[in-house]
Amino acid sequence: MSWAGPDDIFLSTSLATYLDKKLLVLLRDGRKLLGLLHSFDQFANVVLEGACERVIVGNLYCDIPLGLYVIRGENVVLIGELDLEKEELPPHMTAVSETEIKRAQKAEREATDLKGSMRKRMEFLDFD
Repeated sequence: MSWAGPDDIFLSTSLATYLDKKLLVLLRDGRKLLGLLHSFDQFANVVLEGACERVIVGNLYCDIPLGLYVIRGENVVLIGELDLEKEELPPHMTAVSETEIKRAQKAEREATDLKGSMRKRMEFLDFD
């Protein structure tokens, strides 16, 4: 087993191998950002060039352009390189406008809230 010496600055676990490549960044709040890795530092703070947020609701999706985007490292959950030769999304996914996806997000959030409130109301029925 060989150990990396001081001259080996581009280790396989380093983000340096992903510079100028298209990445998917998953954030703690669940958002998914796509863009070219422009820069990074030792705290995993990253700068994405040509970034967009991919919003997916059911079979609908929308890429909301963000431009040059700085992400604080403590918010990063996962960083992965996208294979440009493969299709990014399954064929059943439908691209929609930003207003349509926001409407779908709102409906999904309201349905989740309703489900939670119904569950609270039904707690008195002990199903165990």
